[in-house]
Amino acid sequence: MSPLFHDPPFDANDPPDKEGYDTAQICLNGHCINSSYIEYPEHNEEFCSSCGQPTITACKKCTAPIRGYLRGSYPSPYIVPSFCYKCGAPYPWTENRLSVAVEMAKELDGLNDEERNQLAASLDDLVREGPRTSLAATRFKKLITKAGGVAGETFKKVLVDIASETAKKMLWPDAR
Repeated sequence: MSPLFHDPPFDANDPPDKEGYDTAQICLNGHCINSSYIEYPEHNEEFCSSCGQPTITACKKCTAPIRGYLRGSYPSPYIVPSFCYKCGAPYPWTENRLSVAVEMAKELDGLNDEERNQLAASLDDLVREGPRTSLAATRFKKLITKAGGVAGETFKKVLVDIASETAKKMLWPDAR
């Protein structure tokens, strides 16, 4: 484990949590290294073999283990979570992608400053499932269409893995 992050508050030999979840090991860019960190430790990596970033197994804010596979759910695909189930904090990969998307929104040609700011402000609502998600998706679609070019595809690459299910269905129905 990288010295940059707290060791998880559990022993790696402990059984899955009382709800039946194993712990997941995810790199800072959001690549799943091992969704069964405890059950299959032979697959663990200190650094991601795809991008070289350190890996974590616990929330940086509250140290709750990142939930991995739920026992008995095999072989359903594991989906990397965007937010901690215990404290609600965004995981580092969620924060990083949102930050990149905000920067991209502020750089778009074809939009005026007010529209760029509206687009940037709507991004958080695209990743958090809630009453404003549909509004944010509608606004996003409208502004991205106006911006033209490759903006839509570029944003899709950054956001598709962290966007809420409602936003994905509205913006990219073919995603996942």
